[in-house]
Amino acid sequence: MPRRSGRGGMAAHFLSAMIVSFGKMCRVRAAYRCRAYPTPEQAAVLYRTFGCVRVVWNRTLAARHRRWHSECKSTSYAETDRALTEAKKLPELAFLNDVSSVPLQQTLRHQHTAMTAFFQ
Repeated sequence: MPRRSGRGGMAAHFLSAMIVSFGKMCRVRAAYRCRAYPTPEQAAVLYRTFGCVRVVWNRTLAARHRRWHSECKSTSYAETDRALTEAKKLPELAFLNDVSSVPLQQTLRHQHTAMTAFFQ
């Protein structure tokens, strides 16, 4: 029986034995849990950003839905990106300029990936 060497010694030995017994390397995944305590100012920025992301997701999804049902055409990422640029120029959506564009564009990428995966 292997000797326990500190924290997780047995688990590490068992894991290495499993990897060897299968005769190939396996990827081991690890998960970490952390918690953030934002200041009130940081929380306000986060809430504003999440709200803008929600608006972009819902408007883009509605536009995709309309186009699919009217023309039976899918919408590319580039088209949604151009639509976001145009939407930011509208007076009623000017607040989208107050947050970073990175999460907004990442929202478009996530939605494009989800739609592509759904239709394949």
